[in-house]
Amino acid sequence: CLGTMWETEGLQTLGIVVIVCASLKLLHLLGLISFSEDSVEDELELSAARHRPEALEQLEAQTRFSRKELQILYRGFKNECPSGVVNEDTFKEIYSQFFPQGDASTYAHFLFDAFDTDHNGSVSFEDFVMGLSILLRGTVQEKLNWAFNLYDINKDGYVTKEEMLDIIKSIYDMMGKCTYPTLKEETPRQHVEIFFQKMDKNRDGVVTIDEFIDCCQNDENIMKSMQLFENVI
Repeated sequence: CLGTMWETEGLQTLGIVVIVCASLKLLHLLGLISFSEDSVEDELELSAARHRPEALEQLEAQTRFSRKELQILYRGFKNECPSGVVNEDTFKEIYSQFFPQGDASTYAHFLFDAFDTDHNGSVSFEDFVMGLSILLRGTVQEKLNWAFNLYDINKDGYVTKEEMLDIIKSIYDMMGKCTYPTLKEETPRQHVEIFFQKMDKNRDGVVTIDEFIDCCQNDENIMKSMQLFENVI
């Protein structure tokens, strides 16, 4: 379990790693993680994606995935989500399977909002693959921008202490029994107090994107976590 991590100021590292871990689990459950590069069967199945060549060409230009990777991702996405979109309930179902020992519903809600960039209540293949490209192959700056957007729950361009607490509490709730020894109720707030003070350089009660990125880039644990999942697919 992850008990030792909860006792350090590296809580923010765990938060960012969980973001990526959770996205990888989403890939796994959608059947998108393992590619067989030279399978004839794959080549035949890829034709199912070829009715959207313009969209795939555009996504190839906008992401760090190759055309073949996008075709495979699209095939798996359509197999699992025939409607072409994922709703919030699907996210919650996926993370409840991944974290059966805890309550993942609140974290899944926040993560869904981060993927749902146009805020229309559903995540399309385009939304999904754009977020995935950042999380798996983006620069450190892009990944930290994405993480800031997750923490900025009301999307006003600032992260408040309460927003940070809501995200961290949702991670604690999701991890459930993995957080051994059992944490006291006030522990998440104590950790957020420490980290928020570290980030809020000008002490104005909110964290800007610049403060967030500057603090993370100067944190060795976070920088190491940024490389953990590169080249997963």
